[in-house]
Amino acid sequence: MNDMPINQSTSQPINYILHLADDALIMSQRLSEWTGHGPVLEQDIALTNIALDYLGQARNFYQYAAQKQNEAESATGPQALLPGGEERSGEVTEDSLAMLRLEHEFKNHLLVELPNGDWGQTVLKVFFFSAYQKLLMQQLVHCTDEQVKGIAEKSLKEVSYHLRWSREWVLRLGDGTAESHERMRLALEAVWMYTGELCVQPDYHQGWVDYTAMKTDWMEHVQHTLAEATLDAPVAAGFQSGGLYGRHTEHLGYLLAEMQYLQRVYPNSEW
Repeated sequence: MNDMPINQSTSQPINYILHLADDALIMSQRLSEWTGHGPVLEQDIALTNIALDYLGQARNFYQYAAQKQNEAESATGPQALLPGGEERSGEVTEDSLAMLRLEHEFKNHLLVELPNGDWGQTVLKVFFFSAYQKLLMQQLVHCTDEQVKGIAEKSLKEVSYHLRWSREWVLRLGDGTAESHERMRLALEAVWMYTGELCVQPDYHQGWVDYTAMKTDWMEHVQHTLAEATLDAPVAAGFQSGGLYGRHTEHLGYLLAEMQYLQRVYPNSEW
């Protein structure tokens, strides 16, 4: 499913839904790496459950994207080609969208694909992304697409918890010991440059979200939390971007190689 041209009448809705799904899937995959490695059992379980929440979001969005593409192809014929140029056979599924696309076909934010780093860097990433997602879902619950609206309504409850959980950790570590404060300062330096992309409006957006208002609200909430945690946001010379259009860091390739290995080596296998 490489460089697949999709019928233009449906390409933008599918691309936007894939963008939502990719964000959730890659964040889930990253956070699942902490399973069994958390600082204490309670927080290990909490972060694993957050990873599962993201996986559930991803499945819902992938299923809807697959449905829309199959509907489009039933009218126009197969649009996707395999690497050799032959037409792809069979329907698009949530599994094929997650497991058979390459790096440049993913539309996730760069922030979610970054390595976890230490516990402070991980919870800071979750905080930044959850603050964005909560604002996003609050707008998507009013969108014109009933399926997206329904997914957003369910997800909003989950991301509200993610934000509360991660914010508490940012406050605890930022305004904690000298060592925890220093670790959070270093975490900020490592990930801050990737936050500027969060509230960028992609070309394939559907008019469901006011990204300008969301950026203002996101920055206000983040700055207030950092100040309470006695942390200063770095002055970035520039922000990194490109993930929305398939231009990713080297980290995504390694993540996908591990995540997609079994599906590519043993296609269509079932447990």
